[in-house]
Amino acid sequence: MAGPGWGPPQLDGFILTERLGSGRYATVYKAYAKKDTREVVAIKCVAKKSLNKASVENLLTEIEILKRIRHRHIVQLKDFQWDSDNIYLIMEFCAGGDLSRFIHTRRILPEKVARVFMQQLASALQFLHERNISHLDLKPQNILLSSLEKPHLKLAGTLALHSTCPHGMRSMCSVALPCTWLPRWCVSGSTTPVWTSGPWGSSCMPPLCLPSTEALFGQPPFASRSFSELEEKIRSNRVIELPLRPALSQDCRDLLQRLLERDPSRRISFQDFFAHPWVDLEHMPSGESLARATALVVQAVKKDQEGDAAAALSLYCKALDFFVPALHYEVDTQQKEAIKAKVGQYMSRAEELKAIVSSSNRALLRQGTPARDLLREMARDKPCLLAALEVASAAMAKEDEAGGEQDALALYQHSLEELLLLLAAEPPGRRRELLHTEVQNLMARAEYLKEQVKMRESHWEAETLDKEGLSESVRSSCTLQ
Repeated sequence: MAGPGWGPPQLDGFILTERLGSGRYATVYKAYAKKDTREVVAIKCVAKKSLNKASVENLLTEIEILKRIRHRHIVQLKDFQWDSDNIYLIMEFCAGGDLSRFIHTRRILPEKVARVFMQQLASALQFLHERNISHLDLKPQNILLSSLEKPHLKLAGTLALHSTCPHGMRSMCSVALPCTWLPRWCVSGSTTPVWTSGPWGSSCMPPLCLPSTEALFGQPPFASRSFSELEEKIRSNRVIELPLRPALSQDCRDLLQRLLERDPSRRISFQDFFAHPWVDLEHMPSGESLARATALVVQAVKKDQEGDAAAALSLYCKALDFFVPALHYEVDTQQKEAIKAKVGQYMSRAEELKAIVSSSNRALLRQGTPARDLLREMARDKPCLLAALEVASAAMAKEDEAGGEQDALALYQHSLEELLLLLAAEPPGRRRELLHTEVQNLMARAEYLKEQVKMRESHWEAETLDKEGLSESVRSSCTLQ
C-alpha cells in the first residue's frame, strides 16, 4: 500500500529507504527485509497508472524471463508483489551504483579494466542471446556494479523475448533521453545488434559501443548539446573516427570501429563479437579457468616427458592464458598465492623450453640459408619479391636483438602478407618451390614469436596482478590518468 506522496511506498516484509533512481515507468528504492537476515535488496516500484495494456504485457514478460534465468552478470529477481497502486520487483541490490556514475567519477577507465567489464557484459549478453532474449535498453545507467570494493558488472533493464521485441520497442523504448546519450539501444536475438525505434526510427548503430566508448574515452560516440545535433550526427554518412587519445591496443580499436559501422550488413555480428580477440570470452575469468589451465599443464608435462619441447612450450603458454583469469576470479588469498606459486614453476620450465626451441629454430634457419640465398638470387628480376624477402631478413635480424620480438613479429607479418600474394601468382617452377618453403619457414617462425610475446604479456600480468583485486587496479590506474 502506498505511503505519503513524497515518501517511499509501504510493502509487507520490507522497509523501503533511500530512492536509488527513477524513470518514466518506475522508481527504484533501497530496502531491508524485516526478517532476521535484514537482507538488503533493491525494489523497483512500477506505478500501475503509468502502464497501458502493451506496457503491462511487457512487464509481465520481463518478470517471467527474470524468474527463470540465473547468471552471475545479470541482476537477479528475487520475488515480486503488487497492490492496488504498484507492481513491485524485488531485485538483487548492487552497492556499487551504475556504470555511468562509476565512469564519470573517474573520467575514463584504463583499457585493462574496461576489457574486464566488457567481458562480463558480453558474457551476460551471450547468455541472453542463446535464449532468444533481447535487452531493450542497453546503456551505462542499466549496467550496475556489485560493489565498489571488488566490482563486477550486473546487467539490469528491460528484457523481452525476441519474438515480442518489435512490439516492446514501440511501446517502451521511444523515450527521449538526455542529450549526451544515444537513443536507447536494443540488443536483440537476431544476428546483428539493432537500435530500437527511438525518436528517429530505424537502426544505424549497434548498442555495445556505448558502454565501451564511455569507459575508454569518457564520452559517448555522439555526444551532443541538443537532439537536433544528435540526430544530424546519427543520420550523417561520415565515417565515425575514434579519438586518438588515450592510446589503445589494436584489438580494442578494431572492435570499436566494427561496432560503430553504420552499414548493418558490414557491422560485426554477435558471433564475431563474442569471438573477437579483445572480448575473448574463452579466457574470461570464471570458475572453470583454473580447471582448464590445469588440464593444459597435464598435457604439457606429458609432451615434455616425451621430448617434444615445442609442443610442451605451446601447451604451457596456453595454460598461462587460463591461469591469469583464474587469478582474477579467485577471492581466497591463500588459494591465489598457491596459484601464483604454481604459475612461477610452470613459467620457469617454459623459459627453459623456450631456450631449447629457440636454439633449434635458429639451427633450422641456418640450414635454410643456402636455399634462401638462391631464392634471393632468382628474385633479382622481381623487385616486389626481393623487397619482401629483405623485410623477412630484417625480421630475423630484429629477432636476435634483446626485446625485439614485437618488432620482429610485425616485420614477419608484413613480409608474409606480400609473399603469400606473390606465391599465389607465381607460376610452377624452382622459384615457386623455394618461395613455398620460405613462406612455410617464416610462418612457423612468426607463430612461435607470437606465442612468446603472448606468454611474456601473460606472465607480466600474472606477476603484477594486484592482491586486492580489480577495485585496487581501478583506483591506482585511474589516479594516473
